[in-house]
Amino acid sequence: MDPRRRVPRTDAVLADPRLAEAAARLGRTVVKEAVARAQERARRGEIGPGEVAGAAVAALPARAAGLRPVINATGVLVHTNLGRAPLSAAAVEATTAAAGAADVEFDLAAGGRARRGRGALEALAAAVPQAADVHVVNNNAAALVLAATALAAGREIVVSRGELVEIGDGFRIPDLLVSTGARLREVGTTNRTTARDYAGAVGPETGFVLKIHPSNYRIEGFTGSAGVPELTGLGVPVVVDIGSGLLAREPLLPAEPDAAGTLKAGADLVTASGDKLLGGPQAGLLLGRADLVERCRRHPLARALRVDKLTLAALEATLRGPVPPVVEALRADPAALAERAAALAARLSGAGVDARAVPSAAAVGGGGAPGVTLPSAAVSLPERLAAPLRAGEPPVVGRVEGGRLLLDLRAVPPARDDDLVRAVLASGRPGAVG
Repeated sequence: MDPRRRVPRTDAVLADPRLAEAAARLGRTVVKEAVARAQERARRGEIGPGEVAGAAVAALPARAAGLRPVINATGVLVHTNLGRAPLSAAAVEATTAAAGAADVEFDLAAGGRARRGRGALEALAAAVPQAADVHVVNNNAAALVLAATALAAGREIVVSRGELVEIGDGFRIPDLLVSTGARLREVGTTNRTTARDYAGAVGPETGFVLKIHPSNYRIEGFTGSAGVPELTGLGVPVVVDIGSGLLAREPLLPAEPDAAGTLKAGADLVTASGDKLLGGPQAGLLLGRADLVERCRRHPLARALRVDKLTLAALEATLRGPVPPVVEALRADPAALAERAAALAARLSGAGVDARAVPSAAAVGGGGAPGVTLPSAAVSLPERLAAPLRAGEPPVVGRVEGGRLLLDLRAVPPARDDDLVRAVLASGRPGAVG
């Protein structure tokens, strides 16, 4: 008898209690795919017919979604490829609470419609009292596009040539701005732009003057740029994209602009990211003059760029709750990091792993604080462990430097140290990907 005929039918395998429970948790489609793969293995003779259900269970993913939580040991605090800012426990809890029916746009006391996301907007306004009004969209590029569309469509935006940046993945600020129907009036040169350059370009067709913080690069040497206070008397709004999302001054990053300080300096409208140094969810923040914010809010494009209830919940919790993980990592004590690295290296060495504690240099990342290095500490491991660590559970992503794999601890919470040790030990076992 052909052994392939003994492979159990799909409905019989799905009746296994373990797979029935998994179907309720992960969805029937995901479970059926795992069963089909196990049946195919049985037909090829790799497993016996009686092992199909067990093989399907073993092949099931941990979650219905493909995204996997990772330990960020790269030394880049806001790593774009790893989802930028990790949310605080308070923000995660708020997001979970808002996942079902929620009063995102409903007044429970009055029983009628209410301002959408009022809690998050009130928290943002309280965090930056220098702003007469605030609004939130789905990312900082959207905030800038909305401002350009609402305030300068069919008109000119005066901007320095040295600030026409590419923001990643091939997207460029000039292309974004021109797509709104605005015209760019470029002034100055790549390395030097003066207030007189801006003044000479402002005229009846000017929608606003735009300042863009060069958040992902630095120009050094013979350079110069006009500050916000020098541009406030030109008779047109001054819009400033500060990029990284600092709402107030951070002593560790004295050169990084913040929303409060930029508004104090005379900016009429500030745009920023929510998922960088603010430490919250992906969002674009608009803060400033009430009439300008209202024009942005009431523009039809604002409806297409609005954020969902989960973003609003996470943003409010970030603003009102405890210090978010990104800020904790930024302010981590280098001496404490060195102590952790030494302790981890000792534990791993005791288990036979070639592990050493070494000094390291971390970075903000995400376009924030370019050129600023943060003293850190890392566990140095053989380079060959990089791939199996990425393939483990949880995946650990470090960086390879000088022929060694460095697990930088700046962005790794101390509570994950035991997970890090277990992951490294598992990566060296037979069968680990390498």
